[in-house]
Amino acid sequence: MAAFLGLAATAHAALPSRFFGIAPQNRLSAADTARMAYGGLDSMRLPVPWYFLEPSPGTYDWTLLDQAVGDSASAGIEILPFVYGTPRWLGGKPTNLPVNNARQRHAWGAFLAALVNRYKPGGQYWLEHGPGTADPVPEVPFTSYQIWNEVNFFYFATPASPTLYARLVKQSHRVIHAADPQAKVVLSGLFAKPAEKPPKAMSAADFLTRLYAIPGIKQDFDVVALHPYAADADTLRDYTKEIRSVIVQNHDARTQLWITEMGWGSQGHSNVSFEKGWKGQARELSAAYRYLIGNRRKLNLKRTYWFSWKDLQPAPCTYCDSVGLFRAGPDFNPKPAWFSLVSLTGGNAGEPPGAPPPPPIQPPPLCDPLPICLGAAAG
Repeated sequence: MAAFLGLAATAHAALPSRFFGIAPQNRLSAADTARMAYGGLDSMRLPVPWYFLEPSPGTYDWTLLDQAVGDSASAGIEILPFVYGTPRWLGGKPTNLPVNNARQRHAWGAFLAALVNRYKPGGQYWLEHGPGTADPVPEVPFTSYQIWNEVNFFYFATPASPTLYARLVKQSHRVIHAADPQAKVVLSGLFAKPAEKPPKAMSAADFLTRLYAIPGIKQDFDVVALHPYAADADTLRDYTKEIRSVIVQNHDARTQLWITEMGWGSQGHSNVSFEKGWKGQARELSAAYRYLIGNRRKLNLKRTYWFSWKDLQPAPCTYCDSVGLFRAGPDFNPKPAWFSLVSLTGGNAGEPPGAPPPPPIQPPPLCDPLPICLGAAAG
């Protein structure tokens, strides 16, 4: 144990900025973001559900996203938005990628441009909340944009198609860089090993290999992202090494790897492989981070996001009810995994001084009750 803590202390000083992130599955309050920052988490992966934020053509409702951005920025936390979910007014389902006709492509580009222009450095949101305004907020702008979620898995994309996704990435790159040339384009987090076969799903390594085969695609993204959900930390290691091998084999070694979801549940006596009990959740977290920190240079790994912040009940997936670092509810009831993570971040596991009180009830999801809004793999 002493040796591991020594590794954590040494590694923390040399870790990339924003290395320790969180991927919440419920809408947060200012009390949540204050607790995150005090615990050493400085990045948050947040769903940006297009179908919810643009309920009718050209009408954008930023209210809930503005609140999340303000609370996060006030705590010094940078948001990584993952943008997904085709509105039904464009036809089809939210899981259909918006690349099938000119109307879909135009609508996607317009929404993405509006998002970037609102939250980029010096963007409209920061002008509205700058010094001297009625509600000033420290500027912590969006600097990266993740295009869709688990695009290799039917729960979020139908069909799972590298060809269709490449079209989306190419257009997204053009739109994002036109608005903010410095912004990073992050590929969808790829679910490592879904059980289903094409066209419903394919493994992360297979999907990425096929994506790389599309001419010119390497110019259109800066980061490969993985969701290495696994039975244990040893298997997470194998999944992560496999995806890095695909990157290197395609002569793209400079491209960064981010793990934009990882986690285990704390429920005991479960037949779900991701459920490990309270102590087991903490054990797998520590073992996974020990590997990721120790091998971050070989992997070119720059960020990690634990899924999730709090348990969610009722839950949209088989382990979402126990995957949090805290139990469900507005109060903060930590599990052993929270203390394990904070021992790595160098933060403080307790309540931050002067923190706002939690709301009387747990806030609802950012978008709506649809499972797709939660960013969770259907285990």
